[in-house]
Amino acid sequence: MRADRLVATLLVLQARGRVTAAELAAELEVSVATARRDLEALSTAGVPVYPQPGRGGGWSLVGGARTDLSGLTSAEARALFLLAGPAAAVAPPIRSALLKLVRALPDTFRADAEAAADVVVVDAARWGERDRDRPELVDLLQDAVVRRRKVAFRYASRGGAESQRLVDPLGLVDKDEVWYLVAGTDKGQRTFRVDRITGAEVTGQVAERPPGFDLSREWERVVGAVEQRRSLLSATVLIAERVLPVLQDHFGRHCEPLETLADGRVRVRVAAPMALSIAEKLAGWGAAVEVLEPEPVRAELARLGAELVARYGPA
Repeated sequence: MRADRLVATLLVLQARGRVTAAELAAELEVSVATARRDLEALSTAGVPVYPQPGRGGGWSLVGGARTDLSGLTSAEARALFLLAGPAAAVAPPIRSALLKLVRALPDTFRADAEAAADVVVVDAARWGERDRDRPELVDLLQDAVVRRRKVAFRYASRGGAESQRLVDPLGLVDKDEVWYLVAGTDKGQRTFRVDRITGAEVTGQVAERPPGFDLSREWERVVGAVEQRRSLLSATVLIAERVLPVLQDHFGRHCEPLETLADGRVRVRVAAPMALSIAEKLAGWGAAVEVLEPEPVRAELARLGAELVARYGPA
């Protein structure tokens, strides 16, 4: 968040020419002391920002100097607006922020940036699937992360058992339309599904943030651990080449093509937490899929097949 504030501070200076620490604090919704530290940080970093004391004084860029939005190239500015543009259609704060950014861009970049904001629409819902609403708790948790305040809430485990938690919120992640809270607890860092959180309340206690914490790096670790649990058992199968794209969609990263045989079939390695999980995803393909190994997966397929024959086969 500090880097975001510094960029915002620079944009305000470019747009207004001169501001006081109090005016900047009001604009960015931070304390006056924080605004002053950010201005001093820009000056220390070599940005030509200087203070002028007395009535009518304030902070300004030396000689009215300007920067291309913190050094953005034309291509980078377009990329920024291509990314943010779709979200602006449904989020008024993002739309407002984009308008401010457009005004801060150099004239030579402005037209391309404005056009880029309108060329992409993102529809995250799959065909036949309803739009998923963003959980109301996300805003509350985001506020707690930004203000560094502990959060108390009730949490339901996968089995439904509820427990009371008091955590240091560190960040939020939206993965495949499911929101997760990464937080510090008395037992170390944990990840909580937001849709299992109830009765959340931001407390007045200051949250602790580990030195050097990086949300992206932490989430990569979480994903790696989860994916490892999801691939405890692997199986080798032979499939028709036309089936491969569907199998890759079902198993995701846990579907690895190995080789194409002379008869056109593809040997593939797939993985899941247990034999039944693999068998359930393959059973619908009937003879189009042949499991070479391991035996537990073959046995589960045989069991499923026998159950289907017993239920739907001829009397």
